[in-house]
Order: sequence, then C-alpha cells, then structure tokens
Amino acid sequence: MAASSSYSLQASSSIASPQNQLEKSQLGSFRTRQQHLQRVSAVVKTEISSDTMEVDITLSPRVNSVKPSKTVAITDQATALAQAGVPVIRLAAGEPDFDTPAVIAEENGISYTPDQILVSNGAKQSILQAVLAVCSPGDEVLIPAPFWVSYPEMARLADATPVILPTPISENFLLDPKLLESKLSEKSRLLILCSPSNPTGSVYPRKLLEQIAEIVARHPRLLVLSDEIYEHIIYAPATHTSFASLPGMWDRTLTVNGFSKAFAMTGWRLGYLAGPKHFVAACGKIQSQVHMYTFAKHAFQQSSTSGASSISQKAAVAALGLGYAGGEAVSTMGAFYLFLDFSFYYGSTVDGFGAITGSESLCRYLLDKAQVALVPGDAFGDDTCIRISYAASLDTLQAAFERIKEALVSIKPTVHV
Repeated sequence: MAASSSYSLQASSSIASPQNQLEKSQLGSFRTRQQHLQRVSAVVKTEISSDTMEVDITLSPRVNSVKPSKTVAITDQATALAQAGVPVIRLAAGEPDFDTPAVIAEENGISYTPDQILVSNGAKQSILQAVLAVCSPGDEVLIPAPFWVSYPEMARLADATPVILPTPISENFLLDPKLLESKLSEKSRLLILCSPSNPTGSVYPRKLLEQIAEIVARHPRLLVLSDEIYEHIIYAPATHTSFASLPGMWDRTLTVNGFSKAFAMTGWRLGYLAGPKHFVAACGKIQSQVHMYTFAKHAFQQSSTSGASSISQKAAVAALGLGYAGGEAVSTMGAFYLFLDFSFYYGSTVDGFGAITGSESLCRYLLDKAQVALVPGDAFGDDTCIRISYAASLDTLQAAFERIKEALVSIKPTVHV
C-alpha cells in the first residue's frame, strides 16, 4: 500500500543527475506536474493496449479546476530524490520521520504498482473522490438497489444523476444484466457494484459478473466502481471475484477497499482506491488539496483531508501481517447484515403507538417497544425490508431476536382478503 499520494506520477523518470534533481525540486516541478495532469488523457492513450483504446478516460472538469498542492508536489519530488540517493532533508510536509512500506498490491488476480493506489481516510472518502473525479455534470451513475445509503448522494454531489436499478429479493438482490443494458445511454458514466453487498449480503457469482462485464465492454464511456470492502466476510460456497480481474475490465475499473470491516478496524479510518494511474492521479489531486469541498447547490459540505493517519497505516501493515483476511485472529469479527422482508406488518396498527406504514415506522416501533435499533430499508432503496447487523456476540443476537419476536406479537396484522 502506498503511503503517499498517487499524485507523484513517474516522479523519478525525468531525473538525470543530482544537480538536475536539486534544481527540479523547486516550484517548477509543481508546474510541470500540473501540465502533466492536463495532458494525462493523451499520455494514457499511448500506454494502454490496443484492445482497450475505446475506453473513455476523460476526467471531470472539476479536476482541472483544483490547483495541485505545492506541499504534495514538493514532497513527492523530494521523495523521488531521496530514493535516487540524493541526501534531501525533507521538512516540507510535516510527516513522521520513518518509512512506510510502499508495496505492490497483488490479490484476487489483479496487481497494482504504488502509483496506481491511493490511500485515503476510509473507503468512503475513496469512493467520493472517485465519483468526483470521473463524473461530470449531467452524467448518470447506475446504482443497483438495495444500495449503500451514500452512493446516490455522492452522485448528486458530483452533479450527476443517480439511476436506480431495482433488484428483487426473489433473485437474491442481484442485478439483472438485461435491466442494466436497458438503462444504459450516452450519459451513463459509472456503474457502482458492491459485492459482497451492503445491505443485502448478496455475493455476485463470477458468471453473472462476466455477463455484466460483456455489457460494460460495449459502452466506451462506462466505468465501474467496484466496492469490495466486504470481500473477506463471505461464507462457502460463495466466492469473491474482483471485477477488475475479468477480461478487459482492469482499464475501466476503480476498485475500493479498506480495513474497517474484515479487520474490525472501524474508527481507524483507512481505505484505498486502486485502478489505472490516470484516474488514481485525478483522485489524488482532489485528495491533496480539497480540505473542505462545498456544494452550495445541495447545501452540503463534505470534509476531506489530504493524508491518511500514519498510525492507521502502521496498524494496517500489522493487520496485513496477520495473514489472509487477518487470519484466525479476526475470523470471528467484522460487520455484516441480514436484509429481511417485514412488509407483512405494514398497514397494521399498534395500541399506544399507531400505524405501521413502512420500514421506518416499524423500526421506530421496535426501538420504542423492544429497545432494538435496526435500519429501515427505505434508506437503502427498498422499503419492504429492514437491515439487521449481526456484528455482535451470539448472546446479544439471541436477546435481540427474542425482543423483536415479542414486539411483533403485539402488532395486529391487516387482514388481506
């Protein structure tokens, strides 16, 4: 995992001698980097193979509207000089005086170099930056429902339009490729997939992902954001497939992951984005500079900070050292969910409470009557269901379900004729 911003594209490739290196470590390197990012589309076309030439690699206009951070630019150049053997004293960024491992990530049949990875303050920040970087005003973001609550709002923050693709419980909440194809247009820019899924827990089988990939391949503008933060919380016989590992999908997939779920590191705030370096560089540019991104149109402010905590990064290195998915030490931890249909109780009344009109009122009733906190399904795009997290001890879960069962008995179901 790369500790520094992926904004340092090919920082060492222009180094000819220590003398030249020291001269280039001034602010001129900052201007060079800015020009490089503006030319990035043309450069990338020469780097990707001929069979992926049709992929639309344009970036959102907002990327060019953000000036690169001089601090990050100078720090990256100083790092390159130090790696080349120049005794640079680095006093620019205020970073701790120890080395953070810069590894090449290789997992799930995909591999990335450090400049193709951006470490952020949690997967949520990684996703937001990806959406902001690739989506322009008027673009469409396709989101299968039920969905994680933040996906549609992130699309709106980028002035894009969320297009919701409903998936039925009868199909295990999995996206129908025919539905996807029917909703695609020239405005379609990003498809967000989450497998294993929050909130449903569904896992996309490889065959279905391959069908989706075939559709994606026919639409040059369509990119895929693959949210894989739950990849290690999975139960046999299901297996996880990274979307970027499918034929032809690496060049158009932005893979997001993190440590909070599988490694039980909630609160450490460490996530990462992996993908083609021109997209990752654009996300790094946003991350390097935007401390408070204000969207007046939506009356909303999204906090964003430059670098992930060095302490969190050290903890992540330790977690990775435990083995695949944290090994036995964390095998019983992590978060996951049940997404259950409670619509049978809708339209009912409860003495002393009132009508149960949908998932929100049922959740309020269960909190009031049973003192059990659950999340209404309408927050995830499916009002028929309620999300139950079972990241708790068996004793706690048993007590919770006994309370829920007792509370439901008090509901007078509507008689359906």
